Amino acid sequence: MLLGATRSIGWVLVLLAPLPAVADNADLVRGERIFITQCAGCHAVAPGSHRAGPSLHNILNRPAGAVSEFQYSPAMENADVVWTPETLDAFLENPEQVVPGSRMVFWGLDERERELVIRYLREISSD
Repeated sequence: MLLGATRSIGWVLVLLAPLPAVADNADLVRGERIFITQCAGCHAVAPGSHRAGPSLHNILNRPAGAVSEFQYSPAMENADVVWTPETLDAFLENPEQVVPGSRMVFWGLDERERELVIRYLREISSD
């Protein structure tokens, strides 16, 4: 009986193995949805496509104010910030605290929304 139970548990584990990929896909869809509703009014993700804010394509590991064809606020141009997941998280929680004087008018996102948007930006930047 124990051998049969062990085999059953093994099959359950095998069947569950692909689920993280499905969860990751669902999180990316949620992240994209949040981006569209909260960010896309001012930011695009296509390279070189700027709106009120610069394109966020390949934002990870990019210094703040570094897109040459976008006119940033003096605060953003002079910010000593590199956009890592951690600095993006802090900025998306409270932009004024991270870059005081930035032109970004934004009330912030909750922790889960920030995580999903950052995962989405990471994914689209790796294409």
